[in-house]
Formats: sequence, structure tokens, C-alpha cells
Amino acid sequence: MNKHSPYPNAAAPAVHTAGKPKLRVLGTAISLLEELRVKAQADLGIDVVFDNNDFVVTQHKAAQEPDSYDIYDQCFHNLDIVWYWRAVQPIEIERIALWDEINDLTKTGQIGPSARMGQGDVPARKLYVQPNLALGDTPTSRISMLPTTHNFDSFAYRSDVVDGAQSVASWAALLNERWAGRCALVDEPAIGIFDAALAAQAAGLMNFGNIGNMTVAEIDQLMDILEARRKAGFFRSFWRTAEDAARLMIDGDTDIQSMWSTGIGILNSKGLPVDQAAPVEGYRAWHGGLCLSRSLSGRMLDIAYDYLNWWISGWPGAVVARQGYYISTPQRSRGYMTAAEWDYWYEGLPAREDLPGPDGVIRIKRGSVRSGGSYWQRANGIAVWNTTMDEHNYLVRRWMQLVGRAEKDI
Repeated sequence: MNKHSPYPNAAAPAVHTAGKPKLRVLGTAISLLEELRVKAQADLGIDVVFDNNDFVVTQHKAAQEPDSYDIYDQCFHNLDIVWYWRAVQPIEIERIALWDEINDLTKTGQIGPSARMGQGDVPARKLYVQPNLALGDTPTSRISMLPTTHNFDSFAYRSDVVDGAQSVASWAALLNERWAGRCALVDEPAIGIFDAALAAQAAGLMNFGNIGNMTVAEIDQLMDILEARRKAGFFRSFWRTAEDAARLMIDGDTDIQSMWSTGIGILNSKGLPVDQAAPVEGYRAWHGGLCLSRSLSGRMLDIAYDYLNWWISGWPGAVVARQGYYISTPQRSRGYMTAAEWDYWYEGLPAREDLPGPDGVIRIKRGSVRSGGSYWQRANGIAVWNTTMDEHNYLVRRWMQLVGRAEKDI
């Protein structure tokens, strides 16, 4: 490692000659923040170009256009299709300087020995590249994706409208008839389907043998429930980006809906009284990461490894914490956060002062408390992970029919 490196314990910058290289990163708004791009350029001495798309477009480009990017930045549940097409190459663990500091949530599926693992695409089951190039949880010297950002999602609600937090303490609230015409779901089959499934099961509308891997009959039953709600005008919209989700509440169109942390951040900065639910059934979890394009080799491959190491070296994790996301090397990021930030975002304690988002704009007001408690409490309450199920293709067809009809209704 290079003692002159601008970030501690990360791999030495690979390039000092032959001009400034350009690293192309394909991903979503979850982690393609301008603050991160600018800082990566400065620290690594390269040009970084972000190709920012929604989940569906990003996954399609990753699988079908591997020569168009160097780094694929998305989630473990998006990995199957990309890996199937051999669009990305294995990552050598020996080239990840802080591998031993990455926590156990992705390595074993649990943050502690007694934690709930959750159903669905547990990242640990897709982490290690096996000798036959299959993905599994048996440790090897190579991984499919470097674990980075992650979170535990549920739904958001207008706290000035609901009848107290207890009325939204279950996923069932998301399908409560009270919110007819005032509810929205995320339009991404491997995500939105689980918000709906958790809600339907909690409401007693149906049960699943394995909610993380539904049968065709279960998908049909769930989609029939959603179709009936659509026909009755229950859903105000289906959204694809956090900005679109936030806009629904800003414009006064919804009172309860699927929501990501970035959307809640936008709403908090606008002063809207919005909270994230902490459902008794558990969260829908996701874990992001970075993959290497199959087209990388030589000098550009070295540069890509520098970028991977930079991501888990501390500063980037502090930035994503201010979005409400966690990082796989939290103790590294703690040194780049104020004590008040760490206590609020990771310890679940009341904010001792106003706290900024990644852009420096105040997002969290003094005295606020993050729903669900500390990182370790939230990580122990996973109901299901975002998942690409065995019947994913069938699900996508049914889901597109639902969303297409809903868009005509609006």
C-alpha cells in the first residue's frame, strides 16, 4: 500500500503516467452522488463519470452493455441476471485492503449470532464465487460484488394525518382502505412486490409458503389483490425514483407509500411531517455493492480496484450515512462523522443538534429520533431481502400489466 495515499489503508493509486484515465460508473441515485464523484476524482487522480438511471434501466444496461461501463453499482438482488450473462468478473479478495473490516451482514447474513436472517436474496448466498463460477455462501478467494451501502426499508407516512404511530406499526397499514386514492408503491418488481406481499400477509389477505420465493399461484393471488385495489382507485401512483416518491407527498397526492431513505430526506428538508414506519413484521432489506465489468483488464482494472477500495475507506460511508444508509465498514466511517451524526444514524439516539444531508442542507432537526432504533436493532429485524425470485420473469409480466393499467387510470 502507498503511504502517500489520501485515504487510509486503501490500495495504492494505480496511475501516475499516460494521462488522466476515465472511470465509468453505472448505477442509480442511491449511491451516484455528485459529492462522491468529485471526492473520488480528487482522491484518486482520475476522471469519474456517473451513468445514473432507475433500477430497471441500470440492470438492463449492466447485463447487455458491459463494454459501456467499468463499475456496476447496484444491489445483490440485481446480480443474478448480470452474472448469468457474464457481464461482470470476479473480484479478488486479496486486492480489497479492508476486507477483514467488512461486517458480517453480507459475509454470513447476520449482524450477530442470534439475528434474524430474513427470507429472499440474502446477500451472503450470492457473495462468493465458487470454483465452477456459481455464486454461493461458501467462502472462497473471490467475490461477485464488493458490499457497500445497505438499508432496512419499509413505508413512509404523513405523521400529521395518521392516528398515532401504532396505527402504522404493521405492514398491513399500507393496504388499509382508509388510504384509498392516497397510497403509492415503488415500481420495481423485485422491490415493490415485497412491500405489497408483506402488507397483504400482515393484513390477513393471504399467506406465503416462502415470501422470498413465491410460486406462480402466490404471485397470481397477490396480483389479483393489487388489481382489485387498482380498479377501485386505491393506488395514486407507482414511482421509480426517490425524487418522484418525495414529489407525490410534496404535491399532496399521497399520505402513505413505499419510500426510500433518500426520499424521506428530501421531505424532511422541505419540513414535511413524514416518518418511516418500523413494522412489527420486520423490514424489507437491501444491500448494494460494486462489480467489475468483464471488459476491465490491465491499467483500468487497477484503477477500478482503487475505486472499490476507496468506497469502503471511510469518507464515502460517512456521506451515505447522511442519506440514511449504512456502509459495510461502519467503524471506518465513524472517524469521518461527528459524534452527533454517529449517535443519530447508527446508535438510534436523539439528534443532539441539527444534522446535514450529503449536500450540507439541514435534514434532521435537533431532538429527532430515527425510527427502528440503532443499526444493530434494525439489522436484527429483517423480514425479507429484495429478491429476484425463481419466477421473476412471470412476476415482471404481471407487474407490468398492473402498472400499465394503473398509469392509464391516472
